Amino acid sequence: MATEPEPAPTRSRTTTRAAVALLGLLFVLPAAGTAPVRAQTPPAHYHVTKRIPIGGPDAFWDYLTVDTAGNRLFVSHGTHMQVLDLTSDSVVGDIPGTPGVHGIALAHALGRGYTSNGRDSTVTVVDLGTLKPITTIQVTGRNPDAILYDPFTRRVFTFNHSRGNVTAIDAAGDSVVGTVPVGGTLEFAVSDHAGHLFDNVEDSSQLVEIDPKGLKVEARWPLAPCREPTGLSIDRAHHRLFVGCGNGLMAVVNAATGAVITTLPVGDGVDATRFDPGTGLAFASAGAGTITVVREVDPDHYTVLANVPTERGARTMGLDERTHRLYTVTMKFGPAPASTAQRPHPRPRPVPGSFAVLVLEP
Repeated sequence: MATEPEPAPTRSRTTTRAAVALLGLLFVLPAAGTAPVRAQTPPAHYHVTKRIPIGGPDAFWDYLTVDTAGNRLFVSHGTHMQVLDLTSDSVVGDIPGTPGVHGIALAHALGRGYTSNGRDSTVTVVDLGTLKPITTIQVTGRNPDAILYDPFTRRVFTFNHSRGNVTAIDAAGDSVVGTVPVGGTLEFAVSDHAGHLFDNVEDSSQLVEIDPKGLKVEARWPLAPCREPTGLSIDRAHHRLFVGCGNGLMAVVNAATGAVITTLPVGDGVDATRFDPGTGLAFASAGAGTITVVREVDPDHYTVLANVPTERGARTMGLDERTHRLYTVTMKFGPAPASTAQRPHPRPRPVPGSFAVLVLEP
């Protein structure tokens, strides 16, 4: 993920689209161990229903993580991690001492969370009950970005953006157990919970498969026509990956073979993607101020249902799989400063104290 907010589109990301009607989906709960069965319903719409101000002067933010077990939202925000109660829509916790925090991995079986702190290349271990830091772990790389807990190995993995390697941490002992050299600038990552990790390599436009037990790269797959991949999410039931691409696409990838099944147009400045197994909808959030909604017709066929307006800069996203709500964050922006020879295209300046969470509901 980027280490600065992206209030405006960059490079070739030039397309924004008006919101269109979204065909809603309801699902029938299956028997244990089977994939969800879904049925079409009359049209529905995703739209912004709330704007929750949480303030603060810092103009850096990154991953959003919904804690469904605790009914909370973890929001990375500069040097600290803010925690929102999703019933009261209020800040109920603040985890300090996390400089340049990108995200948090939740290990409920251990009652712990793990933050990736980019500025000092550490992981802060947090008690999920009290939201108090327990200890700090130095990673074997620079700028840990994506972070996840893999229940298959009971390990935490940081994907180190600036050195192109992955640090493996024993979650029971809070100690580093190995490093996986990958190369390149590493972005979002996911686990299939069955012995495979997947990670986007932004500068080479590749997807890599990693063995989380043997700590080695198993496969490297090109993502063309996708360029500069960032966001990554997974449909574990059907072995499909959803990649957000810097050239305005979402790539759907077969997680078993690495084949790009299809690509779909998404918003300008895409960062995060999410997949909702209950509704069969995939989402891509973009800094230009849209969330693209994609329907999984079947594992090999997909269609864009809507481009839902959010706000400028709202490029990251969280999903609550129980309520099907989406969450994104941004700030208000003032006018851009005057251009100079050194900065011919300056970005608009964020308004201090305007940081807020946007809630989208179907």
